[in-house]
Amino acid sequence: MKYVCLGYYDKDKFDGMAEGERNAMFDKCFEYDDHLRANGHWAGGEALQSQETALTLYWKNGKVATTDGPYAETKEQLGGILVLEARDMNHAVQLMAQHPAMTYGNIFEIRPAGDMNEIVRASEQRRRKDTSR
Repeated sequence: MKYVCLGYYDKDKFDGMAEGERNAMFDKCFEYDDHLRANGHWAGGEALQSQETALTLYWKNGKVATTDGPYAETKEQLGGILVLEARDMNHAVQLMAQHPAMTYGNIFEIRPAGDMNEIVRASEQRRRKDTSR
């Protein structure tokens, strides 16, 4: 089963790290990611650019509106996502609890990926019926 792991970090703490400490953290984290890949647990992932590059879209007064920045203002910033292949939530927790980023104060939120296959198939059937008229 797939689990989406949202990785959060404290930007002020990250910015205050010496270059050597930051490089050591990245090296340890990437080494663990390689371990996840080698053992079939890595299903994908991406780092995110800083919150200053975010743009939030929402519906307002009958049209799409935008706001610079993330939807929620928090001390911790979403730094990236990791898609994990695990047997169950306990296994996902065991795998992510070993991630070196944890020892640097980062936080992982783990959520099971939603299976949308049935909903997509039902929508496709409804849409095919609509175009056959």
